[in-house]
Amino acid sequence: MTIKIIEVLITGLLMGGLYALVAVGLSLQYGVARILNISHGEFIMLGGLTTWALYTALGVNPLLSLAICGPVAFILGFVIHRTLFKRLLASSASPAIFESNSMLAAFGLMFILQNIALLIWGPEIRGYSYLVIPVHFLGTLFGANRLLTFGLALVIGLGFYLFLSLTRTGKAIRAAAQDPPTAGLMGVNINNVLALCFGLGAAMAGIAGVLISMCYPVHGVMGLEYTIIAIIVVVLGGLGSIPGSFIGGFILGLIGSVVTFFEPGLALVAYYVIFILLLLVRPTGILGR
Repeated sequence: MTIKIIEVLITGLLMGGLYALVAVGLSLQYGVARILNISHGEFIMLGGLTTWALYTALGVNPLLSLAICGPVAFILGFVIHRTLFKRLLASSASPAIFESNSMLAAFGLMFILQNIALLIWGPEIRGYSYLVIPVHFLGTLFGANRLLTFGLALVIGLGFYLFLSLTRTGKAIRAAAQDPPTAGLMGVNINNVLALCFGLGAAMAGIAGVLISMCYPVHGVMGLEYTIIAIIVVVLGGLGSIPGSFIGGFILGLIGSVVTFFEPGLALVAYYVIFILLLLVRPTGILGR
């Protein structure tokens, strides 16, 4: 029984690492650019399916795909913001109207990306075997691929946090998040910062898609599920808080692992229940202000 508890807890931490990485990008997009990107999961889906295609067709190592999918997703996100959301921001009479319009636009973007993926790869579930080597840990067995993805998620997440905390660009992003008009007066190019944030959020989603494909099957309509998970984690951790997203991701991963142990079909239901309770009891989240 003790071994089973340890297995459930470790599985929850492994899931939590991926959930945290999934949510970090959305937290940045909403916390700074004020875009509730409903299409966030589609960038995860594109990262996963692209990795599968590169691995099965060309033999490209999924670790190399991180260096491909991340930059490509960043460029795609950056261009989308400069061509779509920047225009919506300029034409919106108030920030509240922009948030509403951008969310509707993101819905449309979700269906466009989803249908492009379905045209290219079809609706079939895709998967591949990578580092499926059993590793003994505390009396339990885990795949080496899952341990690798957990370690990569932590390293990438920590590196991203240090980038926001220590670099000049990161400080400009945090200034734009706290007070855009004042940041603009201090010389920050707000339009570039907003596009950069959306692009970085897309890059984190693409990277998360690569890591997810290393452990789980991927398909063309998987995006919405991960968007929902990302929204719940962001609300749980606190809107716009990167550390909060990591804490929320690990909490949700542990809860999902425990619920799955008793009834696998209720994991997503449990996430929705947590989401509703958060909105009622603490809408600001763990680290929200």
